[in-house]
Amino acid sequence: MILSLAMILDAIFGEPKWLWSRLPHPAVLMGRLIGWGDERFNNGEHKRIKGALMMIAFCCAMGILGLLLSTLGWPIQVIITAILLAQRSLVDHVLAVAKGLRTGLEEGRAEVAMIVGRDTGQMDENAVGRAAIESAAENLSDGVIAPAFWFAVAGLPGLLIYKITNTADSMIGYRTPRHEAFGWAAARLDDVLNFIPARLTALLIAPMQITKIGPDARLHRSPNAGWPEAAMALRLDIALSGPRTYEGQLTDFPWVNAAARKVAAPRDIEQAVAVLWSAWAAALALSLLLWLGMS
Repeated sequence: MILSLAMILDAIFGEPKWLWSRLPHPAVLMGRLIGWGDERFNNGEHKRIKGALMMIAFCCAMGILGLLLSTLGWPIQVIITAILLAQRSLVDHVLAVAKGLRTGLEEGRAEVAMIVGRDTGQMDENAVGRAAIESAAENLSDGVIAPAFWFAVAGLPGLLIYKITNTADSMIGYRTPRHEAFGWAAARLDDVLNFIPARLTALLIAPMQITKIGPDARLHRSPNAGWPEAAMALRLDIALSGPRTYEGQLTDFPWVNAAARKVAAPRDIEQAVAVLWSAWAAALALSLLLWLGMS
């Protein structure tokens, strides 16, 4: 019941600006904690060990915090879980790209820059559209299905451990000179925690294409992100991933669903949003069935 109510609450209200303009969002607080750890411990020798010990400490702290919060009753659990889900905010951000593109290319670039990490300044309309669709698929897994999955498995402790790990991966889980060693544990733990949710997300996105998703998913640079992206590519009959630029450096990633069209107009972004809602509805149905099965 808690998970189902939280999913509905998040879908209705999202992240109200009036609240988070006055208070720091829990994800922001987690980011500050990880930033502090990065500054404090990412130096000297044995960076990989230090990074691993930091993640163990943070995960233990989140697990204990989750247990304490769980004692406050189911209404508090519903609110906290809803805050840490991101269906409505994801939909709003992705739709903003479609709206921006309808106004003009520069507006579309500005909106997509809010949800992707690649360079957007030289993107054409199709590249902007594909980037928005890729972000929609990947963030459905990271921001909705995976948190819901870990809450279903281990309650608030599982949810908080997942969120601190996913936040750490997004901040320090990169193969850069500064973070390749220190962020190794965060990146590997994030891979483990997203293994099942990523494949579940693919099933929710394209249940009729499930046998075709694996080959394209394995072309992706990420062991997990390729699954929801490949599913979305097949569902929309569009090519995703492919070459892109980071910090001025062109990276020649392979295409996912390469034989499909590479055109991505605002209507394709809106179709991807419709898929987000259908996958969310299927996940909600699963959560209700789980609750009924346990009651």
